[in-house]
Amino acid sequence: MTPLTYSTPGLLFPAVSLLMLAYTNRFLGLASLARHLIARYREEPHPRLKLQVDNLRERLALLRHTQALGVTSLLSCTASLFGVLINHQPLAISLFALSLLLMLASLALSLREIHLSVRALNVELDDLVEPR
Repeated sequence: MTPLTYSTPGLLFPAVSLLMLAYTNRFLGLASLARHLIARYREEPHPRLKLQVDNLRERLALLRHTQALGVTSLLSCTASLFGVLINHQPLAISLFALSLLLMLASLALSLREIHLSVRALNVELDDLVEPR
């Protein structure tokens, strides 16, 4: 096995940074949507809005876990660089592998959140087809 160098874990930093930016933008969008749904529900409680709120709760929880896994991946990747710095290859390789696994888990949760987002849009579209 070839030794891990600074450049290998360093490759993950731009990807993680962009993903975290995307996750943050997603969170801001969901927060805005939540405020909008709350206002609509207070004006006129409706079962479809309740479905949207339930969906939104699940999406926010997924996004929280997605962000936590992304941040943990970045921490693990940074710790991997420390392993390279102190010339402890087994530690560096293990931490880098962990950061990759955490990033995979983060992406998988993000994919699930996207699926729920589409489901929420379908509820809205159904509302157009079947008016209240």
